[in-house]
Amino acid sequence: MTSSLFRGRPRRAKAHIRVRVTHAVLGALVGAGWLMLPLMTVATRRPVPATSPGAAAGAAAPGQGVTSAADYVLPLIAVAAAAAMAAYGYLRRVHRARTRTTPGTTLPGRPAPPTVADAERQARVALVLADDCVRTSREELGFARERFEAGKGGVGPRAGAIPVASEAKARAAVPGAEPGDGGLGHPPPDAGARHRAAAEMAAETETAAFARALRGAEAELVAAFALWRRYERGLPGDAEARRQALAGMVGRCAEAGRRLDAQAAALDQVRGLEGPGAGAALDVAEGRFRGLAVRTVAAHATLAALRERYAPSAADPVTGAVEQAKDRLLFATAHLNAARRSLDAADGDATARNLRAAEGAVAQAETLVTGVERLAARLREAAALVPAALTGAEAELAAARQGRSRTALATGELDARLTHADAVLAAVREESTGALPYDPLDALRRITRAVDRLDVGRSGVLGTAAFLVARTALDSADDFVTVHRGAVGPQARALLSEAARALAGGAGTAFDADTAARQARELAERDVRAHGTPYPDTPTTGLPGAVLGGILLAEDPDGGPPATFGGPATRGRRHMRAPA
Repeated sequence: MTSSLFRGRPRRAKAHIRVRVTHAVLGALVGAGWLMLPLMTVATRRPVPATSPGAAAGAAAPGQGVTSAADYVLPLIAVAAAAAMAAYGYLRRVHRARTRTTPGTTLPGRPAPPTVADAERQARVALVLADDCVRTSREELGFARERFEAGKGGVGPRAGAIPVASEAKARAAVPGAEPGDGGLGHPPPDAGARHRAAAEMAAETETAAFARALRGAEAELVAAFALWRRYERGLPGDAEARRQALAGMVGRCAEAGRRLDAQAAALDQVRGLEGPGAGAALDVAEGRFRGLAVRTVAAHATLAALRERYAPSAADPVTGAVEQAKDRLLFATAHLNAARRSLDAADGDATARNLRAAEGAVAQAETLVTGVERLAARLREAAALVPAALTGAEAELAAARQGRSRTALATGELDARLTHADAVLAAVREESTGALPYDPLDALRRITRAVDRLDVGRSGVLGTAAFLVARTALDSADDFVTVHRGAVGPQARALLSEAARALAGGAGTAFDADTAARQARELAERDVRAHGTPYPDTPTTGLPGAVLGGILLAEDPDGGPPATFGGPATRGRRHMRAPA
């Protein structure tokens, strides 16, 4: 295979050099021949015509045996010409080598500008890296906030707290004590609410600088994704402008990472995972773990009920979610135990490493379980909304038949759209009232899209239905990217960002948000299938899922360091070993 160092060099360059060298050698040989020619001529004895003795003597007397100076002129000219040709060839070769701009050689201090393809690859990497940093930073900041709230008594179990059942028995044993009246040191409900509010306010104050950095990074990332979507649509069209657009994306991503990097050390100091803050942070992580263990069992039953009550397509967005949540919890179990052992051994670095790995797994398990719970609630909401949506759609069709469409349509086109809408409404009405299970979210999607083609102006209930469908699709896609971010590329992430921007515009852009979110989910699933399972032969429990989810950065054979709050320069600062 030809080295890339020579692929850019013209193939005729070596031939040109050989030709110039050959010319120089031939010139030198010709010059040497001309120098030797007079000597060869003097030594040659050729017969001459007979002449008189006097004439012969007169002719030979002046220069017999002496070579004329004119005989050296032509050889000297040939040698000079050959030397000039050789010097010219050498100087030309040196000049071309110094000024070459082909990939074969690069002038020191003057790197060739990257091609559009190279700049595009760089932008892809930068977008994925920045998005990963933002997601990880958001997760760790949540743990930091919860620790401060727990420290103020806002949430979570506190040391020495009496269990709820024991409190009830104790209050019952005290004459005149009513539930929630403050007996036995139990604060009244309004005092508890004030206490929680104060704890939340204190947590916000402690983490305000980190939240500002995260919001700034999110804003830069949103702008970078918007540029990427324009680039994918072919805007701008000029090659140089496209290169500049790619450079702008990379710059936005770099700024997002810089904002997070600037606060990474401060967050480490505030959390104190290597020192006095490790115990409280570990308590928070273990508390969330125990709650998730219970919720995961309930989510398994919820998913089974969804499959029984609704059509198979209704539960497709959370297929495999419970199994993945269990896998993340197994990984979290191993690292929570390792963190507890390290804390007892006063090994601060190992405590921080294992705790961060466990926190990442707990956060993703919560995302997966919450996705099942949320989908069940959305399906119930959609099922309750279907009858009202059918009524609102009938009113829209009646308005369209009266010619109240905002867009002037030809009679044939309007009749075709009305016929299609009537068929959709009839099918949905039959599904919703029939004995077979159906997908209420898909039913709302079909109703709203069929009526939207009439361009009458959706009623309030149809706008609500369209927003519910789009919000569900967006949440589902975002959850999938979050727990598979080790494999998802920039296209799916950019579409997800576009869907979020469209949904922020309200019900009027709900269709755009729904379309973009569903496309993002499809692209993300394709990326995960193409990526495959990382570390398939590892004996470490939960390691493949942790790497696929971006909990570990896959920089080492053991999975690499856990991802932490920060940008590209700081997010991998905690290297770890797999727990025994």
